[in-house]
Amino acid sequence: MELCNVFSITTPMKLKHSYPNLKTQARLVKCSADTTNRRLKLAESLQDETFRILEWPSVCTQVSSFTSTTMGTSAALDGLVPIGRSPEESRRLLNQTSAAFALPFPPDFSGIEDVSDIIESSVARQLLSIREISAVKRTFRSARDLFEQLKKISLQSERYYPLLEILQNCNFLTDLEQKIEYCIDSKFSTILDRASEDLEIIRSERKSNMEDLDSLLKDISTKIFLAGGIDKPLVTKRRSRMCVGIRASHKSLLPNGVVLDVSSSGATYFMEPKEAVDLNNMEVRLSNAERVEEQAILGLLTSEISQSESEIKYLLDRVLEVDFAIARAAHARWINGVCPLICGSGSVDIEGIRHPLLLEASLKQGVMGHQSFDSLPFPVPIDIKVRDETRVVVISGPNTGGKTASMKTLGLASIMLKAGMYLPARNQPTLPWFDLILADIGDHQSLEQSLSTFSGHLSRICKMLEVTSRQSLILIDEIGSGTDPSEGVALSTSILEYVKDRVNLAVTTTHYADLSLLKEKNSQYENAAMEFSLETLQPTYKILWGSTGESNALTIAKSIGFDEKIVERAQTWVKRLMPDKAEKRKGLLYQSLMEEKNRLEIQANRAADIYSNTMTLYNEIRDEADDLVGREAALKAKETQKIQKEIATVKSQLEKIVEDFEARIRTTSIDQLNTLLKESESAISSIVESHKNAEESSVIKTDRSTFTVKLGDQVIVSGLGNKQATIVEPPGTTDGTALVQYGKIRVRVNLNTITPLPNTDIIQTPNSKSNIKKQGGTRRIKSLKNLSEGSNSEVVSYGPVLQTSKNTVDLRGMRVEEASHNLNLAINITGSSSVLFVIHGMGTGVVKECALQILKKHPRVVKFEQDGPTNYGCTVAYIK
Repeated sequence: MELCNVFSITTPMKLKHSYPNLKTQARLVKCSADTTNRRLKLAESLQDETFRILEWPSVCTQVSSFTSTTMGTSAALDGLVPIGRSPEESRRLLNQTSAAFALPFPPDFSGIEDVSDIIESSVARQLLSIREISAVKRTFRSARDLFEQLKKISLQSERYYPLLEILQNCNFLTDLEQKIEYCIDSKFSTILDRASEDLEIIRSERKSNMEDLDSLLKDISTKIFLAGGIDKPLVTKRRSRMCVGIRASHKSLLPNGVVLDVSSSGATYFMEPKEAVDLNNMEVRLSNAERVEEQAILGLLTSEISQSESEIKYLLDRVLEVDFAIARAAHARWINGVCPLICGSGSVDIEGIRHPLLLEASLKQGVMGHQSFDSLPFPVPIDIKVRDETRVVVISGPNTGGKTASMKTLGLASIMLKAGMYLPARNQPTLPWFDLILADIGDHQSLEQSLSTFSGHLSRICKMLEVTSRQSLILIDEIGSGTDPSEGVALSTSILEYVKDRVNLAVTTTHYADLSLLKEKNSQYENAAMEFSLETLQPTYKILWGSTGESNALTIAKSIGFDEKIVERAQTWVKRLMPDKAEKRKGLLYQSLMEEKNRLEIQANRAADIYSNTMTLYNEIRDEADDLVGREAALKAKETQKIQKEIATVKSQLEKIVEDFEARIRTTSIDQLNTLLKESESAISSIVESHKNAEESSVIKTDRSTFTVKLGDQVIVSGLGNKQATIVEPPGTTDGTALVQYGKIRVRVNLNTITPLPNTDIIQTPNSKSNIKKQGGTRRIKSLKNLSEGSNSEVVSYGPVLQTSKNTVDLRGMRVEEASHNLNLAINITGSSSVLFVIHGMGTGVVKECALQILKKHPRVVKFEQDGPTNYGCTVAYIK
């Protein structure tokens, strides 16, 4: 009872207080939904305006030139090239472009038509014509053929699979296609008799009736001709009825006939004879029945197409997606584009990019002048380098120097990345994926809205800040301009401070020098300057990252042709306003720009040389390695064949001697037996002696350690695949190795792997001569076997001494304790019979001495070679 009372008391109280809360929550939810919808509409509107400002529709127009279908061309001209709505979708578009770029030949899109309007008509219950239904059927068949082409190409390589995947789950409506083909002859645009039983019967009856009517009229027309009523028999159709021609003067030849028409001269009547009235009436009835049945068939096919609306539209969308992928690949070839990489961070690394719209005119001129892509003088390629932690980039520099064009290039490159397009740049550009790309570029003055230039810019920036996120890109041209400079700087600084914590990247151009000082206070800012040549008084349109630029307004005014007195008076005012900064900044800027330019050029040339040499060496080593197995197998086969041939020869010679001995022993007396044995032994000895010389030559060839080579000798090195090399450093007295050169490769090899050329003068030691002069085949083979076993047990082959990242330990910049620990660790983890490169540098020599002491004492180190002219600052250690 108490529980019941409690519930009966508390329940009404809760309901009483819950009604206002529910209403408040509903209002909050509705308000939140309205705010979200308003922000989405505002973001969409700003994004569309940005696309127009950055001239994205013009890029879509470029793509339209490479589409293969009418619907692809129409969509591209309307600026509807698909753009990824997420990083994954943009990566998928890039994969499709890469797959299309690798195709050996473009697929065939012939027969595919834009039947969207036809589908809409069928849904609106409008009867489709034979031509329209035939177009739908051709599209079905061509789409299926396109899928079969991609399927066949994908069997050759998996890299084409992203294209096949587009059409993988499509319904090609084969049943509907077959039904249309069964009913309609698309070639002659007619409905076939087999479309329905009623149509077949009607057409059969009509054919029979027409044969009777035609026969009757021909007989009547012939009689009229014979009676002089017409120049020649004439059977024709007037007012949908068959009739005959007759002179007006002979009208009486057809009593009770019906005049259907008269010639223009009035001399000829076209009359329907009385006997043909019933047959003509039958023709009209059958013709109407046939028309009704044909419309019924077309209505049935129209209904089938209408019911398949969603599947047909999905198929058309997928075909359009394939068309755009092929078009993007063709556009990439046209602009000599490279595939960009979507990075997860905020860094931007683009080298040598050109604005695609500025590039179009140069490409057309280049084709006409047969110029290569790299030799095009315009537009100038620029580098865009933004670190991961950077959130705001301030670009300064002269007017007409390329600040705005560079900023537009970045914005357009970001849109092309989202659309899965290649960029006209070098190497592999890296960009983040931006959810919104918003730009404030140009004049937003509006008389209707009472907005000045300055207030128009502020209004747009305010809207941009309302919809941005941590994944957005903001581009602002001439921030804070159009008002008092001091207030403009203050407002611009405040805006950038607000933006840096709310977007992925913001790029702005300015003439305010104070904005370039923000980098000194916060590492999230980065400066960039447009290069200006003080020698030619012209901008170079190149970006100098990390530098600040001057406007050079007075210099540009002078180059344009302003009166010198005006320019000189302006320079005087500059010195009065900024007496302690103008000249100093001008000199420092020019000096820093030149130093930066020279340093980058030296680094670029050095890197290019290193890369070229490395690739040449890599290709040579790869070619040798690829061919090594084949040459070894061929050599083994040749030697085996030679040995088998020699064995067969010796065997046949010995068998002949034995057969001769057995034949003669039967007829030889006991006194002559000893002589016969000596003759046979002598013959066998001669055979053994002839092959003994070959053994001696092999012993000479095998005992390589008994030869002494000198500088410049040509030798055969087994470790390099029996290649001919040159001795470039005499062998050492203790390690038993020599430095040889093969092509551009220099390696240190063991003397046991060196064989002298037959025509090379080799110094032989006394031991080698005594070994060769030893007699007795058994002892010679035994000594050779012992020599081979001994050399295998004592000598360790290290192979070619080539430095890689895996066999190198870099101790530069470390303290002695850290260097000692890292070197001991590297020695312990290095594999057996390996080489370790120890880079200690020069410096004060403390790290080098520490490294040498460790190498001397470590039990795994067999020997080491200190640094020399060929390995400056690096010691090579040989590990057990």
